[in-house]
Amino acid sequence: MTQQRRDSHSTEFGIWLRKQPELDSKKHHLVASNVDYIWKNYRTNLWMFIEEKRYGVYPKFPQTEMFKSLDKACINDIYYKGFHLLIFEKTSPDDGRIYLDGRCVDVIDLIKFLRFEQDNKWYLSYKF
Repeated sequence: MTQQRRDSHSTEFGIWLRKQPELDSKKHHLVASNVDYIWKNYRTNLWMFIEEKRYGVYPKFPQTEMFKSLDKACINDIYYKGFHLLIFEKTSPDDGRIYLDGRCVDVIDLIKFLRFEQDNKWYLSYKF
């Protein structure tokens, strides 16, 4: 049976999907995921995916496989700046450490990253 959410971060459609036996994830090999942010500078057209996690949690295997597929599909776009994993020690930059693609960063570096002002190496996709 499809696993039900253990939190209240879903929409009515998301709740409905999980209750449909005809869409059972184990029986039909279906996996659903969302991307937290598609981040874009509308003047330069630079853009990237950002997956946010809280409390030091990493994405699980099915989600990382989807992210790899998305990254691979976008890699030839000259404006694409990668798929990135943003993990907060607690809930946000205001209450703990910030980890961007596995390295601890400060708020200033995070803001520069989000403004597409970091060196190009910062925009290599996270290796899930």
